[in-house]
Amino acid sequence: MLKDLKKSDGTDCLVVLNNPLLPTAYLAPISYYAILLQDPNCRIELHEHFIKQSIRNRCDIYGANGKLRLSIPKQRKGSSKTIIENLKISYRNNWQKQHWNAIESAYNSSPFFEYYKDELKPFFEEKEEYLVNFNSKLQNAILSMLQQENIIKNTTEYLHKGDFFDLRNYTWKLKNQEKYDQVFMEKQGFIPNLSILDLLFNLGPESIDYLHNIDLSIEL
Repeated sequence: MLKDLKKSDGTDCLVVLNNPLLPTAYLAPISYYAILLQDPNCRIELHEHFIKQSIRNRCDIYGANGKLRLSIPKQRKGSSKTIIENLKISYRNNWQKQHWNAIESAYNSSPFFEYYKDELKPFFEEKEEYLVNFNSKLQNAILSMLQQENIIKNTTEYLHKGDFFDLRNYTWKLKNQEKYDQVFMEKQGFIPNLSILDLLFNLGPESIDYLHNIDLSIEL
């Protein structure tokens, strides 16, 4: 895929978004899922060191007071030195109940919350030991809701370089996103590029067409 980018001098250039390499993600942003659906050669990195304050263990939803961040706690303090496939989830605090209550409060009145909630709720009741396994199973469930199954490929080793477009440390911005109706939009305005949940609960089956139509021009 050829995508427009700006050089440092402000002039246009083209970058090939070829074989994107993505991090594992917890209820990833809309732009992440757009890349997954638009490029069949995506791979998920499972052999990097854990990176704090990233989509690997956190997501943003639209709460009554605006953007609300949900984070999965990890077991080890020294997790930045831990290979991500070995990173364990902490259940010292009942974050699953907190996250589900926040999701339910945010989207209970959305058009498609009732339609999808029974498929999602078990992820906030059953305990998964490893973060990447939790993310992967949840991601597969999301893709099933989008009628896109068996499209995920994982890395088998850490890739320092190669024939791929490295998005492991991307900040996940999304330019000129087409607006859609959000639950608290009249109060807070449109908030772009939230978790895929925001799109699913508000657009339902139309989400797949929306994702395929997103312009994936990115800023590095």
